Amino acid sequence: MAPDHQPSPWKGAADVAQVGLTLVVATVIGLGAGYYADRWLGTAPWLMLVGLGLGIAAGFVNIFRAVQRLGQDRDDVD
Repeated sequence: MAPDHQPSPWKGAADVAQVGLTLVVATVIGLGAGYYADRWLGTAPWLMLVGLGLGIAAGFVNIFRAVQRLGQDRDDVD
């Protein structure tokens, strides 16, 4: 007989922290890339806004993927 497997509360906290951190990091990277592209090309603020939008979109895509992965992990435990 296999023992009952209960997920650790620390693993759950780490998963939630990863989801929040992913959005912030992707947004900052997109904003920074757009800022430096604007400085290089002299197109301020347009590329910074495009980079910000792409960073936010990338963050939400990563959040969506992480939530799907967490849902699959939870289904595997049950």
